[in-house]
Amino acid sequence: MSPSPSPQEPAADLLEHLLGSLLADFRVWFSRGELLLDLCPDSVMGAEQRQALRESLAEASRQLAAATSLRRAVPVPMALGMDSLAPWHQLVMRVWSLSACLRRSGVDLPPMDWPALPSMPGGMLSPDPRLDPPGREDGPGPGPS
Repeated sequence: MSPSPSPQEPAADLLEHLLGSLLADFRVWFSRGELLLDLCPDSVMGAEQRQALRESLAEASRQLAAATSLRRAVPVPMALGMDSLAPWHQLVMRVWSLSACLRRSGVDLPPMDWPALPSMPGGMLSPDPRLDPPGREDGPGPGPS
């Protein structure tokens, strides 16, 4: 008979999943920001501003790589503090803003290249919330028959 999992194991699995997904999202958006800067004309953002944003993205990418390496190296689940995450989130918002400015100015943007969605540990949720489980109708619950 194998020992039953501790109550912390599902929480640790969930933490690992959520943090891994969040770090992957940051990686996607930092990469997207670099691509958008390559497409950005001076009329949308000046050269100095582009260079500053490019440097911020490069630094954040280095920090993200370090955090990812550390996360993989430790044998127990770990979280990241808001002091690490908040600047990355602000940088992602700057990338979103740049994307909006480029679209408004008529720059043709390539489609996003999204990584595959990881499945949730223990089957807690559908790996893609946009897909309904079989047999479920639209809406919050069973509808009238």
